[in-house]
Amino acid sequence: MMELVATEEGGVRWRDRRIPNERGFVRMDHHPNLESAMSAAEALNPTLVGALAARNLPEVDRVSLGLKVQKALQSRKRLDEEEALMLAEAVRRHRETPRQAPDQLKLHTEAEPYREALALELDTYPYLRMAFVHTAGRSVVLYRDANDLWSKPYYAGEKSAVSAMRARIANGFKFHQDQHWGRVKAQIRAELLPRANQLLQLASVQRMLAEALARGERVLVSNGIVFWYEPDGQLGWMVKSTTSDKGEDGATLWREGTILSTNHGRLVVLPYVKEGGELVRGHTKNGPGDGRATPRHPLHYVEIPFRELKGDLMIGLFGELPYE
Repeated sequence: MMELVATEEGGVRWRDRRIPNERGFVRMDHHPNLESAMSAAEALNPTLVGALAARNLPEVDRVSLGLKVQKALQSRKRLDEEEALMLAEAVRRHRETPRQAPDQLKLHTEAEPYREALALELDTYPYLRMAFVHTAGRSVVLYRDANDLWSKPYYAGEKSAVSAMRARIANGFKFHQDQHWGRVKAQIRAELLPRANQLLQLASVQRMLAEALARGERVLVSNGIVFWYEPDGQLGWMVKSTTSDKGEDGATLWREGTILSTNHGRLVVLPYVKEGGELVRGHTKNGPGDGRATPRHPLHYVEIPFRELKGDLMIGLFGELPYE
């Protein structure tokens, strides 16, 4: 479990959550699975919000700290949703990849106790080059070489465990799990855009967009992908991508607001609030190397509100599940 703590300088940072014990020491807050951790966090967070509200702070500092907390939580949530979308697409791309029975796996002799656990992991993620497995109370990582031989087990410390979790995404797109994670995800985002364009052909997505347009919604956003309605020139619905202000791993800290589009750029900068409270209105632009975005005539400038789709809905669309 991680917790967000206030710093002496008035900022916030994430750290491992520490729980005092009866002997005056502290222990890390470990959970056996994500569901248990999420349940514990949902129970704990209201008490932390109350503690923040009760702090003896000047009002301007209280508002500033509250905004920083909100931004940090949204940033982490958006990262989780984006990586869940990428993981779903990695798994989808390998639906037809052959699976090996446990007795077909080639293992180092010391990895033999992990044969069944590794086979179970590969049944979901057959493309892995690095795998995290847990059995008999011990967590280890295994590596696959060019000859499909799995290595001896190595203790899964925090760094290697994180790499193994990233491998579930990176290896599915033919990237190495130890490459710069921000750059890997940027390249995966670029690969997902053509896939998002394919979504426009699905009847379920067409229905969703038709319903949105009937409600007067012309911009829908989810996990770096934007469904954008362009009435001029009979273009209709198209897909754009988001770009970000500064944030962890390129994550953007958006807030409610509108987008003022003065050009036909392929990137959408969504509105956000700076730490000082300044509102930054959204806009459109081109990316590096694209050249100058084609400007709109001033009479055709459009100021558009946007709605954010839930991350799990976008994952469902990518998995071609029925829209509900």
